[in-house]
Amino acid sequence: MDTEKPVTACLLIIGNEILSGRTQDANLSYIAKVLNEVGVRLMEARVIPDVAETIVATVNEVRAEFDYVFTTGGIGPTHDDITSECVARAFGVPLILHPEAKALLEAGYKPGELNEARLRMAHVPEGAALVKNPVSRAPGFRIGNVFVMAGVPQIMRAMFDGIRHELKGGRPVQSRTVACHLAEGTFAKDLGDVQGRYPDLEIGSYPFYRQGQFGVSLVLRGTDAARLDEAAGDVAAMIRRLGGSPIEETAT
Repeated sequence: MDTEKPVTACLLIIGNEILSGRTQDANLSYIAKVLNEVGVRLMEARVIPDVAETIVATVNEVRAEFDYVFTTGGIGPTHDDITSECVARAFGVPLILHPEAKALLEAGYKPGELNEARLRMAHVPEGAALVKNPVSRAPGFRIGNVFVMAGVPQIMRAMFDGIRHELKGGRPVQSRTVACHLAEGTFAKDLGDVQGRYPDLEIGSYPFYRQGQFGVSLVLRGTDAARLDEAAGDVAAMIRRLGGSPIEETAT
């Protein structure tokens, strides 16, 4: 049984536009996938508004609870881009004009175009290290265990790909999926018994409708491949015992 303590993370998606439905988040699935590849488990994702008190309180809460915190959104040039100043408040440090960040922006604009609004994007909490932005130059930053990135998916992905090598994870989570066409109510008790025998694994039941048929995918997740194979075998045996036909699938 695997007893290794997992390395954990939380994602804060910051922006009124997400909560209003105007913009659909496209970053969560990418971040979760890459974190899993480096052995970091994304345990929570929260969507919060552009409200200073909420951002400060939430950053302080989650940075104390998780090994890593990632934020997306709110680091642009407009008045409602307040993530950087809020993170500085959360850490109790001033927001400063970072010389390297300023130089990066100056290199991307013609003389005279780097106005006060654009210069906002060169301000980071004192003591923060820059997270490079190869797409549009305006950087994100890291302070403590908090990584602050842009919300625009193309930019966020470029930033995240640049810092993934800095993340120190544990063993990557693997998965097995066994599908069937039994109703959940048919196997609910038996599946609970299987979960009881494998407390180190996560076992979830996910109904689907494909090609005119209802079915269920039973997904098993954990870091020990041998335990996963054993548990998947038990799930398949359970399905057969209840009159179904197990179907092995590739899970993500």
